[in-house]
Amino acid sequence: MEIKVLGPGCPKCKKMEESVRIAVKMLGIDAAITKVDIINDILHYGVMSTPALVIDEKVVHSGRIAGKKEIMKLITPFIDNKNQKI
Repeated sequence: MEIKVLGPGCPKCKKMEESVRIAVKMLGIDAAITKVDIINDILHYGVMSTPALVIDEKVVHSGRIAGKKEIMKLITPFIDNKNQKI
């Protein structure tokens, strides 16, 4: 699973990235988490308001910080057996 946090580096975007990392750990899954902070790369996703969350190249959230529980709910539909840690 690939998770991207989109945002130019503002405090809200950093908080969102931190919450994503905690949520992934709480779910016990393997995921590559990256921070996308180049404006042209963010615009590629059609996101006009950050922070935003992209899972497996699908924008699932944008415009505000999502809490850990909300992030876990957003990630869950993308989990399959290959993402589970053994």
